[in-house]
Amino acid sequence: MSYNDDVGDIYRDKLATVDKSGKRIWIYPKKPKGRFYDYRKWVSYFLLIVLFGMPFVKVNGQPFMLFNIPEAKFILFGIYFSPQDFHLFVIAMLISILFIVLFTVVYGRLFCGWVCPQTIFMEMVFRRIEYWIEGDANAQKRLNKAPWNEQKILKKGAKHALFILISVLIAHTFLSYIIGVDEVWRIISEPIGQHWKGFVAMVIFTIVFYGVFSILREQVCTTICPYGRLQGVMLDENSLAVAYDFVRGEPRGKIRKKAAPEETPKGDCVDCGLCVKVCPTGIDIRNGTQLECVNCTACMDACDEVMTKVNRPQGLIRIDSYNGIKEGSKSMFNTRVIAYSIVLLALIGLESFLFASRSSVETLFLRTPGMLYQDNDDGYISNLYNYQLINKTTEEVKVTFEIQDMEGVLFQAIGQQPQTLSETTSEGAIFIKIPKEQLKDRKTRLKINVIGEDGTLIDETTTSFLGPVQ
Repeated sequence: MSYNDDVGDIYRDKLATVDKSGKRIWIYPKKPKGRFYDYRKWVSYFLLIVLFGMPFVKVNGQPFMLFNIPEAKFILFGIYFSPQDFHLFVIAMLISILFIVLFTVVYGRLFCGWVCPQTIFMEMVFRRIEYWIEGDANAQKRLNKAPWNEQKILKKGAKHALFILISVLIAHTFLSYIIGVDEVWRIISEPIGQHWKGFVAMVIFTIVFYGVFSILREQVCTTICPYGRLQGVMLDENSLAVAYDFVRGEPRGKIRKKAAPEETPKGDCVDCGLCVKVCPTGIDIRNGTQLECVNCTACMDACDEVMTKVNRPQGLIRIDSYNGIKEGSKSMFNTRVIAYSIVLLALIGLESFLFASRSSVETLFLRTPGMLYQDNDDGYISNLYNYQLINKTTEEVKVTFEIQDMEGVLFQAIGQQPQTLSETTSEGAIFIKIPKEQLKDRKTRLKINVIGEDGTLIDETTTSFLGPVQ
C-alpha cells in the first residue's frame, strides 16, 4: 500500500537504518512532543509500575506471577499451575497468539508503540536519559563527531553508567518473575559463592539488556522481532495504523511566500520532513505502511504541530486504514475478523471450561504389578495399589478415599495416611478391601472419589479390582 506514486516502491527493498554498503545508519530521532506523546508517557508510567511492582505482590505467601521454568513451577494471578496443566498452557498460548493476530488485523501494530516493553524502555527510559544528558538529535550528532574531551567523557560516562544501572535493575526484575523476589534477594544479600549460578544469570541478563537498549535499539523491532515481520501478512486495507493521508496531502511541497499561484502546492503536506526526523526507526511514513513502523504516533504529534502553524487542519497523519483514507470507509469487521473472533471465543470457552473443571489434586491409582488378589478370612477380597497424588495448590491437603456405588469398602494405608504437600507429588501404597458379596465378576471397575478434609469432592479416578471367579 504505497501512498506516493512518485516515490513508488523504491523504499521497500531497503531498510531505513542500512546504507547501500550494508553499514548501519545510526538513528538520531528528534525529541517528540505533543498530546499523543503525553498519553504514551502516562501509559508507560502505569505499565512500568506494574512491571516492577508485580514481583512483590503475593497471595497467601506466594507470588502473584511466577514463571519458574527450571523447576516447572508457574503461578498466574495467584493460581498455581503444575506440569500436569500443560494442556491449559497450550490452549492459553493459542488464545494469546490468535488474540495478537486479531488485534493486529484490526488495530495494526499499536501494541508495539504503546505496550511492548522494548519500546517503553527504549523510548520512555533510555532515550529520555539520552536527551537529558546529551541533548536533542542535533546535539547528539555534534557530541559524537566531537573529539574526546572532558565534556564528552563526562556525558558519555554518565549516560552509560545510568544505562548499566537500569539494565541491572531490569535484569533483577526479570529474574524475580522466574525465581521469585525472595530468591533474588538471597542472591543479592548472601555470598556469591552460595548462589553463583544466580549471580552469573544476573550478569548475563544485564549484559543482554544493556546491549539491547544501548546498541541494538530499533534493530530489535525492525530485524529481530518476528511480530514485526509477520504483520505484513496480518494487515489488510481495512486495518488501522498510523497512516499519512495521501489524498489530502499530495501533491506535497514547501510553502514559499513569493511563489506564483500556479507554483503553490495543492496538498496540505508542506514537506517539512519533521515526521521523518522524529521517527525512532527512521522511516518516512508518507511512503505508506512499512514493517519498521511501530505506531508510536511521534510523527502524528510532529505533523499536527506543523499543521497548526500553517493554519491547516490536524490529522494529516493519523490512525486510519488505507480504505478509510482513500474512500472514506471504515469497515473493521470483515469476514477475516469475524472468523478469527469466532475461533478465539471458542478457544476461550474451552479454556474456561477446562479451568473450571480443573481439580486441585490429581490422583492416579495403579494395581501393584505382579500382585494378585488376597482372599481374607474376614470375608474381604483385597488388592494392593500404588497411588500418586499431585497437589496443584500451594497448601497441604489431607485426603480420604471412597468407592462410588459400593458399601463396606475399606482402605488400609501402608505407612502414613494419604496426604499431599504443597506443589509436590506424593506417593504411597494402600490396600482396597471389598466384601466378597459385592464382587460380581473377576474384574471390577472401581470409581474412586478423593475427598478433602472439609468433605468436598476434589477429584475422581478409576482403577480395576481383581477377585475370584463367581
